[in-house]
Amino acid sequence: MDKNKSIDHQLRATWQAVAKMYNEQAAKHNSTMATAFALLNIDFTEGTPSTSLGPLMGMEPTSLSRLLKTMEDKGLICRTKNPNDGRSVIIKLTDFGKEMRKVSKGHVYQFNNKVREYITEKELDSFFKVTETINKLITDKLIYNDINNKAV
Repeated sequence: MDKNKSIDHQLRATWQAVAKMYNEQAAKHNSTMATAFALLNIDFTEGTPSTSLGPLMGMEPTSLSRLLKTMEDKGLICRTKNPNDGRSVIIKLTDFGKEMRKVSKGHVYQFNNKVREYITEKELDSFFKVTETINKLITDKLIYNDINNKAV
């Protein structure tokens, strides 16, 4: 199969280009795309329980812990006790974190607006339908299963 016609190749290549672009923008603010993504997933006013943040971001606990430690060291977040569950903490944005969240949000809007200048709503609807279908196929384990899985 021609790699340019392979769905997974196109997804991976596009995501790598997007990630590189976002990391280049984040570097201008002494940050990373992962940090920006975390800032965007933390509730602006109430904060977010640490136990909810990992699933929101699709991150493993070890990676998330490392990221949160870095963000705390940079003064972007603070941790407070969760009043509803003494075993967990709420991750809250500091004033600096809120400022950097606005910067991150601005970059996301800029990306989306620029793409929308070149792609019609109909094309975007098709794109979202395709990605939703791929995600559902994966979630429902309809691509690989023990019955269809044969050595290649």
